[in-house]
Amino acid sequence: MARVCEVTGKRTASGNHVSHANNKVRRKFYPNLIKKRFYLPEEDRWVTLKLSTSALRTINKKGISAVVKEMRAQGKKV
Repeated sequence: MARVCEVTGKRTASGNHVSHANNKVRRKFYPNLIKKRFYLPEEDRWVTLKLSTSALRTINKKGISAVVKEMRAQGKKV
């Protein structure tokens, strides 16, 4: 499965390894993703999401219900 945050859409970025001699070789920067289960009380069910840690902070701030509502408004399946 792709390394993409389901909430923020963060994905793998590319860049360069730069050595002391200033040699450049392509590399990847992976997002800090975790798999987390959340309980939705209004639907009486558990939802598992693959999140970046910044998205986890957003959920802690806004609440899971508000975040799921925004995701559904964007057309994402939850």
